[in-house]
Amino acid sequence: MRASVIQIAVNEDESVEARRRRVTALVREQAGADLVVLPELWTTGAFAYEEFGREAEPLEGPTYEAMAKAASDAGVWLHAGSIPERDPDGPLYNTSLVFSPSGDLAAVYRKIHRFGFDKGEAVLMGAGAELVTVRLPETTLGLSTCYDLRFPELFRGLVDAGAETLVVSAGWPERRRSHWTLLAQARAVENQSFLLACATAGTHAGVPQAGHSIVVDPWGEVLAQAGAGEEVLTVEFDPGKVAATREQFPALKDRMLGLQPPRRP
Repeated sequence: MRASVIQIAVNEDESVEARRRRVTALVREQAGADLVVLPELWTTGAFAYEEFGREAEPLEGPTYEAMAKAASDAGVWLHAGSIPERDPDGPLYNTSLVFSPSGDLAAVYRKIHRFGFDKGEAVLMGAGAELVTVRLPETTLGLSTCYDLRFPELFRGLVDAGAETLVVSAGWPERRRSHWTLLAQARAVENQSFLLACATAGTHAGVPQAGHSIVVDPWGEVLAQAGAGEEVLTVEFDPGKVAATREQFPALKDRMLGLQPPRRP
């Protein structure tokens, strides 16, 4: 399986429409990949809180339309990162969209864990409530966004739902970059899954971004990692390694906590 992780910079002097055109072109260039992944809130910047309300879109807004067409044009599964979604019946959400190679919407994930400690995203956006997986021909994806990476129970829930490849779309700050790499490897190891984590480069509202998008295998080995700037990280991996790893080292079968008690007959 071939994946392209597109680490883009969110520059403040670039309009959202110009950035949307640029990202659309980058996705189309990945024709031949099986899966393409974009970062979190790339239309606004993850720390540009004042932009969330101004640039929020309905689910099937301009970014939805552009990404659906880009996925179809390139013939790829596209995790289109996330957008600030304006729900007509509720709050804003940090919402990820996944499209099939035909351009059809395959999944919607609203970020569950909002960052900010009672400010920023934590108060400006609503919290999602559902774990989301997506079945591809080669593997089942488990979806997550940025701050979710710090909550292992979310990823264990995704594995219980059938996930074999974990996808993290993020706008992670440079000052905590060491956590980014550490947690990405930990989530892959403890869940015996591949993990593809796509971050942004550049600076969001004065906050330097970590970049360093990363792909990790089920043993925690780093298959590829980007640098700090804009970059397309392309990697080939064998999804069959997940089942082989879980069979060879069946740690998931030895779980004792967090399981539902057996039902009595």
